Amino acid sequence: MVQKYMLITLSPSKGQDFELAAPTNAFTIPQQLKDSEKLIKQLRKLSVEEIKKMMSLSDNLAELNFQRYKDFGLPFNQQNAKQAIFAFKGDVYSGINTSSMAQQDFEYAQNHVRILSGLYGYLRPLDLIQPYRLEMKTKLENSKGADLYQFWGESITNLLNDEFKTHSQKVLVNLASNEYWKSVQPKKLNAKVINVAFKEVKDGKARIIAIFAKKARGMMTDFIVRNRVETVDGLKDFNYENYKFDASTSNENSFVFTRPQPKPVKN
Repeated sequence: MVQKYMLITLSPSKGQDFELAAPTNAFTIPQQLKDSEKLIKQLRKLSVEEIKKMMSLSDNLAELNFQRYKDFGLPFNQQNAKQAIFAFKGDVYSGINTSSMAQQDFEYAQNHVRILSGLYGYLRPLDLIQPYRLEMKTKLENSKGADLYQFWGESITNLLNDEFKTHSQKVLVNLASNEYWKSVQPKKLNAKVINVAFKEVKDGKARIIAIFAKKARGMMTDFIVRNRVETVDGLKDFNYENYKFDASTSNENSFVFTRPQPKPVKN
């Protein structure tokens, strides 16, 4: 059967939670885990001080991630790892209300959402991951070059294209940050790419405010999953937290959503 849905790309988050139990026992294994092992071997060669300098971390975070690389172990299971969509806890993921989703929603997300990761490359929501810190922009020398963009090369793009082979509607909705989207090679994608921007309007001017935009990417992901959005026009109906599609500043490949800038919350 030819599948007709689109794919969505998201960034991961630095914040992670491996304490709270996942709401489903369903899981998969990352498709590029062998590549992750290669990176871990490289990271294990670094001292705490080298990790601190390379990632601009505090002493405590450098120590924590030094230990994480040491603790990384196979095989992944639900005792030593957690599904990615439940493990990530940053601004983007605060917009995805997994606590109120049903099993069918998780299955739909598994078929539509792809998370781009510095350590794991190409992740599906239910892929198990272990705790880590490795941003895509990190300049980690490796067997394929001087940074992670060279390490992942065309592999993430190739995996996307493999999936699009089964799609009658080849559309990729990019909700990832620029840092992570650079791991994809759009000119080699066999799909239409729609970039999405979220802007706050104040005094007649619309601008992107990072903290709001990050949560909005998660909220749009939530909207697509819950509403089973499978058409480009369906994206325009996104209306969480007063966002509306702005036809006047959007075009065929770039969708803009705006709303009045929220007032600061008083303590």
